[in-house]
Amino acid sequence: QVQLVESGGGLVQAGGSLRLSCAASGRTFSNYAMAWFRQAPGKEREFVAAISWTGSNTYNADSVKGRFTISRDNAKNTVHLQMDSLKPEDTAVYYCAARRGRAIGGGTLGEYDYWGQGTQVTVSS
Repeated sequence: QVQLVESGGGLVQAGGSLRLSCAASGRTFSNYAMAWFRQAPGKEREFVAAISWTGSNTYNADSVKGRFTISRDNAKNTVHLQMDSLKPEDTAVYYCAARRGRAIGGGTLGEYDYWGQGTQVTVSS
């Protein structure tokens, strides 16, 4: 079992930046590939970014390419999402997810075994 706790959300103006963190506890963190998803009001949860267990492989959704960066620190059992040039359409609850196995995951919700409770990000125009 892996427990995931997100932090770092908040209110920011368009063009600003936020850094989300996800703290993992339980099983060996480095055995899991990680990802971030988000869910806006009235919409389905969507993929944002994924990272392999070493951090050497990353994959971003087209909507955030060039603006968001996913990273991880296995020594601290954390994964981060650096979000720059934020837009109002980035407003959503952001979720951290863990996938058994070290290979980078894709963008499908069903691939991930554990989820955090989410952190709210609101971008004002």
